[in-house]
Order: sequence, then structure tokens, then C-alpha cells
Amino acid sequence: MPLEHSRIRTFEDYQDAYRRSVENPEQFWADVAEPFTWRRKWTSVMKADLVGGHNEWYGGAKLNITENCLDRHLAARGNKLALIWEPNDPKTRQIRYTYRELHQQVCQFANVLLNNGVEKGDRVCLYMPMIPQLAIAVLACARIGAVHSVIFAGFSSTAIADRVNDAQASVVLTSDGLNRGPKQIPVKRVVDEALEHCPSVRRVIVVEHLGWPVHMQEGRDVWYHEEALEAAKTCPAEEMDAEDMLFILYTSGSTGKPKGVVHTTAGYMVWADYTFRNVFQVEENDIYWCTADVGWVTGHTYLLYGPLLNGATTLMFEGVPTYPDAGRFWEVIDKHGVTVFYTAPTAIRSLMATPLDNVLSYSLDSLRILGSVGEPINEEAWHWYHTHVGKERCPVIDTWWQTETGGVMISALAGVSPTRPAHAGQPLPGVQPVLLTQEGQEIEGNDQEGYLAIKAPWPGIIRTTYGDHERTRQTYFGPYPGYYFTGDGARRDENGLYRIIGRVDDVINVSGHRFGTAEIENAINQNANVVESAVVGYPHDVKGQGIYAFVICREGACNTAADKPHVEASIIETVVAEIGKIAKPDKIQLVSGLPKTRSGKIMRRILRKVAEGETGNIGDVTTLLDPAVVEEIINGRK
Repeated sequence: MPLEHSRIRTFEDYQDAYRRSVENPEQFWADVAEPFTWRRKWTSVMKADLVGGHNEWYGGAKLNITENCLDRHLAARGNKLALIWEPNDPKTRQIRYTYRELHQQVCQFANVLLNNGVEKGDRVCLYMPMIPQLAIAVLACARIGAVHSVIFAGFSSTAIADRVNDAQASVVLTSDGLNRGPKQIPVKRVVDEALEHCPSVRRVIVVEHLGWPVHMQEGRDVWYHEEALEAAKTCPAEEMDAEDMLFILYTSGSTGKPKGVVHTTAGYMVWADYTFRNVFQVEENDIYWCTADVGWVTGHTYLLYGPLLNGATTLMFEGVPTYPDAGRFWEVIDKHGVTVFYTAPTAIRSLMATPLDNVLSYSLDSLRILGSVGEPINEEAWHWYHTHVGKERCPVIDTWWQTETGGVMISALAGVSPTRPAHAGQPLPGVQPVLLTQEGQEIEGNDQEGYLAIKAPWPGIIRTTYGDHERTRQTYFGPYPGYYFTGDGARRDENGLYRIIGRVDDVINVSGHRFGTAEIENAINQNANVVESAVVGYPHDVKGQGIYAFVICREGACNTAADKPHVEASIIETVVAEIGKIAKPDKIQLVSGLPKTRSGKIMRRILRKVAEGETGNIGDVTTLLDPAVVEEIINGRK
């Protein structure tokens, strides 16, 4: 059965699996894939290309991922809980679906899509709250072979339009509104603004959630509940090729344009299943809760696909950790008997700042495994989590991975392999990490630091960036040909455990979500008061990294001290409008100039040191075009 196949139970099992995965990867991954439901088996396990980035897995195989998430469980687990939905307001009724009920809901939504002209290969964008219909819609797209692209329901209309147009989506799925803590947000209105600039969209399907009246454009917009009346609850799964696109998920890079990371069907399925089973050590009766939004890759792999592939029970939460009070996470754990809990360091740090009674008021006796995701967890947060949430009896796993990797790459396996605070741990079977010098030489031995790269492909590796494979090659395989370059720096301790020490490129990790500095700068520069800007990350007590913007005003915009607050507020408004609240700068410093070389390159190294408060260690500035600007920036530091 799914929960037992290829299960690693002991550290000796891990060592054996890792050895086999390196010595004979094709046989190893063929064995792991064997128990899935295949319409046709593969003719080759893998084709590796860590130079051009053309990687393929299970070539020639035919399958549908939803048959593996749902259909194959019906005989033995049809009446088992598949999905628990916990609403934003604890007074609102929760919703539970068994595997049989979820299967029917997915088939019905799939038929609604088919009845509205969605065909295999079409791109469908989803901008929805964390409600059951979001999970159901994702699976419904996969059921009929449509490519789903979930957009986090906090992005602005401009950011939605960018993603819809890049994917050339024909259909958008949304809702009337959403709940987020004490706020209610008019989701449909934001979509309507975006679609004024999206000529490819011919249909919008709207899920009723808040009961709000919304504008429905005749000929384009339909209500899901009305369409569902005509839709059957059975729908045969579309046969897909192993390398057919499953989803596009947009993520920021070091340029200003978000890139659509593409994952394909078979390799992603095998990787999501295998990593979920072994990292979380989930058992048949566990209640598993990943707090991530489905708009991020963690929600894809470890809220939906990983748990359902394994026949597990997964909990989906609409709300936020501090509503109606800062005990909400712990109340939900006790209410549902959650046994495995997976959340972000940002959430942990924000709850650490509240009175300890918020966590001590709950028993949390059901918990047996704690996980962390999105960014490296600092030691203080690790110890608080282990002591007060896990009661010093639950292993804490600190997982490192990326949107582009599809699933966890480096992590302790819960209760199986060694852990160390603030260290991700050891690589999963099939993952071969290396530390490189800046010149690309491998650094041997332990107690070393370098650029983190991977020297062999794995089933969940990024296939391409939608419509622009050259960007994939340049970003991930170009810097060090023969390696997948992660963009992260890492340290390997004396025992071979890896610790991630941050980005080495122009990307800022805010609350576990990556933003390219160029993307935020482009947004700031749209403001009428701004001539130029430079953005860097700096240490933030809650978010991990905050966004620090250095901005040059247009002449006359910032003449007096009274002008500055208004300009800063308008810059924040511009960023929120262009990207969303999640990307707004934490600090804005208005400057007369930026530290540039004589060729015009901005010296971000200097700005990072200013933002981090290391102003006594700026280094040589005599080669700059205007060295005096550095002293002015230091004196004006926030």
C-alpha cells in the first residue's frame, strides 16, 4: 500500500536507500515508481541533462496523477477522511470529505470545466481563497489534463494579469470574496481589474463563498454552483504522457519578470509521494496539517499531492495563526487531533512574540512530528517550537527545497535521521548536493562552506520555465554546467549535516516567499515621485528577511521633511498595486544617489551592509563614481 512502499524506517534503511540511489539511480527510481497506477509503463527511467536543462523521467509512460491520488484508494480507503477544511472563523462549520466524496467532487468540477470548453493542455489560472473548492479545482484540472496555475490570492491585479498573460490562460477560477483573519477581500473585483488586460481569457468560473453580490460579465462569467447542477459526479481521467505539463507555478527570480516554473506529471508525482512518506513518516491514522497556502509550491506538494498520493488525511486551513487570537494554531491541533504539523519559521516567530499562555493553554498531546518550511529556521525559534509546541518529545524537521525542486531535497527524516537546530540535515535518497567555490570547484570534506549545487537529477527537477527554456538554462544550469545551481549558500558541518545560510543572488526570502530585487525595483520605479531605486534584504526578526529600499526622488518631490512620509506611503501603495502587500518594503530610505561603479553598476554589497547595520565594514569605496554618497546613505540609515 502507498504508506508502506519504499518506506525508510531506520537510519540503516536511509543509508542503504541513499547508497542504492547513487549507485544505480535508474533501478532505484524504477522500484519506487512500480506500485503506482500506470496506463502504460515507461521505456526509460531517466534522461539527464544538467547542462542544457532538458531532463526527462519515466519516458514513454502513460498515467493520470488523480487516479493515483484518488481512484486507487477507493477500494481500501473510500470511507477514510481525505480532506478536512477548517474555516477562518472557528464558529463556522468545518467540512470533511472522505476519499470517495472527494473523488466525486473532483469529477464533478472536472465536468464543469469540460462543459465550459476546457481541453487537455489548456492553461487554467486559479485565484481563490483557501477553501475546499481550490483543492478540488486543482485536482479537477489534472483529471482532464488541463495545466493548473495557482496564483496566491494576495497578489495585485497587475501581478495576476502578468501571470495570466504569460501562461496564455483561457479560463480563470475565482470566488466572490475571501476571509483573511478579521478582513474580507473582494477577490472577484481584483480578477475583473486584471482581466481588462488579458485577451486570452474567455471564461471565468466563480465559486460562491461569502455570498457577496459581484459583477458577472455576460458571456464570460458563470457561477460554479449553477454549472455543477448539470455536471455528473463521474469523469474518466485523461491519459497523460509522463512529461505532459501538470502545473505552472510563478516564482520570482533575479530579473523583474516572474518565471513560470513547469513541473510535469510522472516525475513530480513520484517525488511528491516519496518525499512526503519518508520525511514526515506518516502512518495510516495520522491527521496531517501543512499550513501553507496552495498558491505556493508547499501547498501543492505537501498539502495536496503528497498526502493524497499516500492515502493520508490532510487538513486545509482558511485562516491566519493570530485570528481570533494567537492560540488559533494550537486550538486547531487539539480540535482535530493533528499528529504531524508543518509550518513556516515566520509563523513560529510571530507566535513567539505573543504571551506564552497562548500555547500553554492547549495540550497538544496528539502531536508527534513538527516540521519547518520556507526558509532556514533560526536556533531560538527551533528551541521554542521544540520546547513549547513539541513538549521536547517531537522531532523537529527543518526542510530545505525550492519551487524548482518540486519537493524536499535536504532534511532529517522524522525520528529516523539526526537533527541539529537550524540545520536542514542530510540529503534525501537521490539527491547529491555539493558545495562549490565561486569558480565552480567542488569543496571536499566536512566543516566547509560554499555555493550549494546538486550534481545529479531527481524526479522532481524543474523541466522548464514556461515559454522560455533559455531562462531555465541560464538560471539553473548555466552558472555551473553539469550542476543544478540552487542560488543558496550552505555550510556542511563536522557530521555532514547541511545548514542553509541564505541566497547568493539578488533574491530576497520574505516569510519563505522569494522576490527578485529587480521585480520590486521595477514596481517602485513606476511611482511618479521616483527616479531610481535599489532594493536589498536585511535580517528581520519575524520574516527572516525584510525588504530595504533605497530610493532617489524626482526633483521637487522631496523638498521638505514633510514631503517624505507622503512619498514613502505612495511608494508602498505602488508596490502593493503592482505586486501585492506581501512585497511591500519594510524600510524606505530616500537618498540623493546610489553607490555606483564608473560603469554604472549599483554596488549592492555596500547597500546590504548599510541595511544590515554593518556600517563599520563597508570596504573600499574609492573606485565608486561618487564615494561621498556612501557616507550620506550611512548617516541616513533607518
